[in-house]
Parts: sequence; C-alpha cells; structure tokens
Amino acid sequence: MDNKKFDKRLLGRNYYGRSHPSQFCLACQHTSMIKLGCRPRTLSLISVIVLAISNMFLTFLLLQSETCMNSDDSESLMPMNTVTEWNINSEDENLQTKNTVRCHVNEGNSDVNDTKPPDLDFRLGRWDNRRQYKTFDSILVGSKFAELSTTKCICLATQSSLEKLHSLVQVAHHWTASISVALYIAGDEELEALQKYLYYIRRCYPPIRERVTFSLAVPKNKIPTKNPTRFEYSENLHCSTPEATLFEIMNKISIEHTNWRARNVYPQNHMRNLARKNCQTDWVFLTDVDIIPSVNLANSLETFLRHVRDCDKCAYVIPTYELDVRVKFPQNKMDLVRLARKGLARPFHWKVFIHNQYATNFTRWTSDVIPGAKGYQDVVQGVTYISHNVTNFEFLYEPFYVSKDTAPAHDERFLGYGYTRNTQVYEMFVAGYQFKVLSPVFTVHWGLQSRKNRPGWRERQNIFNRKQFDPFKREIFAKYSVDPLKMVRKSN
Repeated sequence: MDNKKFDKRLLGRNYYGRSHPSQFCLACQHTSMIKLGCRPRTLSLISVIVLAISNMFLTFLLLQSETCMNSDDSESLMPMNTVTEWNINSEDENLQTKNTVRCHVNEGNSDVNDTKPPDLDFRLGRWDNRRQYKTFDSILVGSKFAELSTTKCICLATQSSLEKLHSLVQVAHHWTASISVALYIAGDEELEALQKYLYYIRRCYPPIRERVTFSLAVPKNKIPTKNPTRFEYSENLHCSTPEATLFEIMNKISIEHTNWRARNVYPQNHMRNLARKNCQTDWVFLTDVDIIPSVNLANSLETFLRHVRDCDKCAYVIPTYELDVRVKFPQNKMDLVRLARKGLARPFHWKVFIHNQYATNFTRWTSDVIPGAKGYQDVVQGVTYISHNVTNFEFLYEPFYVSKDTAPAHDERFLGYGYTRNTQVYEMFVAGYQFKVLSPVFTVHWGLQSRKNRPGWRERQNIFNRKQFDPFKREIFAKYSVDPLKMVRKSN
C-alpha cells in the first residue's frame, strides 16, 4: 500500500470516529496537512470557537426560559392600537394569580350614582402666590380614599390635563393604595368635557371610583362661568376604550378654545404641589399621569417602607423605562430587562434628554437579574430592596421617587416644560437628601421617544424657564448656605 492510499484510509476512518488514537497520530506523521491540525495552537482555536457557539446557544435558551417570561409570547408584538384601545378586561391565563391585575368593569351599572356633581363654586377657591391660578381641593373623593389613607402609609400623587386623563385607568388598576389627582381645566367647554369623562371613568372602573380623589386648578383668565350641574350621560359607554372615549368627548370642544390652549402654558409645578398636598399619608410617590406603576407596586412599597429604617431625608428612586407601544406591559423586572435587550424598552428620555435619568445608573440596576448576583433572590421573589445609592448626582436629574411629604415643594415660577421637576430635585440634593434606587420595582411610559417628535413650543418654554433658573439657584444658595454643584460659582 503506498503512502497516499494509507493516508486516505486512515483519515477516512478517523472522520467517522472508528480508528484508534494511535492511528490518528500515525497519520499525522505522514501528512503535513494533518500535522498542522495536531498543533496545540490550532486545537485551542477550535476549542474557543466551540465554546463561543455553545455560549451563544445557552444565552438564547436563557432568554427564552421561564425565568424571563410569564407568558408564552410576552415579547411578541401586538397591534399598534393596543394602548389606544386598552382592553381593561384582558387577563393572561399563564400569569400567576399574585401578579395578575384583574380589571373589573361596570357597564351601565345603575346602582352607581355618579351623576351627582361635585360641590364646587368658582367664586371661591384658593389663589396661588401670584394669583394666576385658582385651586380647589378634593372636589370628588373616592369611596375608599379616606380608609386607604389611614391603613396605608403611601399615596400616589399625580397630575394631568384633560387630554391625558385616560392614562389614569391603567394607573389606578396597577396602584392599589390611595391616589390624589390634580386636574387642570380652562373654561366652560373643558369643564363640561371633564365632567362627562369623570362620570365615564368612575362609572366604568371601580378602582377610580374607590381610590381616587380629584382636585382642580383653573387659570385666572379662563375661569369657568358655570358650576358643575347634574346631567345624564346619554352616549354608549365603551369601558374597554378609555382613550378613544376621551378623544370623542374632546372632539366636541371648539377650535377657538383648542387654539387658546395651544398658546397657554400648563402649570406643571402648581399641579404637582396640589396633588401632593391632597394626599393624606406620610409617604408620597409623585408622578405624571402617563407614568404607569409596575404591577403590585403599592403593596411592595408598603412592605418596604414599614420595615425600612426611618429616614426623613431619603428619596427612593423608582426607575422609569419607555416601552414600545406594540408589546405587553412587563409583569416583572425580568420581563422588562428582556424587552430592553430586544430594543423594545429603554430608560426614560434616553434618546431625548439622557441627563433626565442618567444618574439612576441603569447598568447597575439591571445587574441583579443575573443568577447568583447580589439581590437576585429578591428579584425572583419580588421583594423590594435598595439596589444602590445615587453617587453621581448631576443637575438636570429628575427621577420619579418616593419621599416623606416634608420634601421641598416645586417652585411655581417655572411654568410649562423645562426646569420644573429637576429644580425641585436639585433643591432636595442641596438640602441633604439621599437618593436611593429601589429594585425590582419600576414604572413605564408608553412609547419610545425621539427628538424629531418634540414640538417646537416645548423648547420655547424651556428657554423661558432657563431664564428663571439663575435667581432660583441664588435663592437656594442663600437658603441652605451650600453649593455642592458649584452652580452659583459657575454663574459668577
């Protein structure tokens, strides 16, 4: 047998795994090509490639495992109208009972007497310091609001103009403690539309009828001339479409009034102060109405706050993510992180204004979803704990947080958008507050935002408020006699 035939036979037998190792080494002695294959360097390279492929396969299995999923297809994209026509009755049978939010709807329940108008006289009310806005406390109180305010230690405070009020439906179904909502309306047309929509959401959704108290603010130059009156809602109630119902009501508002609203600013800080001060608990979670709490957030915070060491100057940050409108609401942190890895969720304002949430340190916050990591068992069990402290605080940071109601108020010289929340957070930092990030709780804002979708009027309002910041920071320095970010020194 010549050498060529010998080499081919041995090589073929080795390929099918039937030859003896000594034969393989013998073949290496006869063929330079096989000699190259026997070099340690080549074997190491092959090992690395095999390991890399194995890791990719195991990572894929991990992302598809039950640890990261609560349903068979939680990340699958849904129709674009999922949020617009949010099915309040929908339940995923694959979710565990403790994580399922059961949203009961009353379609035309005649036993609910919601046609009684709030006791409101626009000749009265409380003026703000500059007499630009008049406010009315607790004009419509939920049937269980007072009880929840005494049995629970935390209240959610939020604010809204009429066009965003539909978000309250999902907020109220996720948040099971008391809720204080500050509403802003202007003129008789908005008052009528608001009254219709309040009737609708209170009649359809027991969580709103039971847990929510509504307060009201109106502008000096557009105070309604008519007081709320009793009326019968003659239109059909579609309780599964709160957003579409609101838009249908608002479409009846005249174009003249709509144009007036476009020219006038929304007093965000007035509204935040109004909502917060109508909470009756020691602890307050202050949000915007389109910030949706994670499932069971109220109960998780209640347990955490009752066991936490008392800290009057602690602010507990609840991380906030933007969520693609085509996906289902994440049922837990594992779900949220998996969506973020797929590009279907990301930290709030990440593309629009990264400083908004940057100091929260989302890289560190997501590290506890890895098995064996610190806090992993708390994440799996849904136990709220302090993930880490904010150590890189910077100006323009504006997290959503839980704090004692003794925290500084929002400065009402800032109107509209820009320098509203971050100036209040800045004062807290100067006053010595510690910001501590909680896990695995979170909040969500529907929609991935981009700069091209930002209206021009927001930047104009931002420029106006920027001019108000210089005297504000000097007043803060005079009040606390400290300047940790050297803000006053920089201006000098």
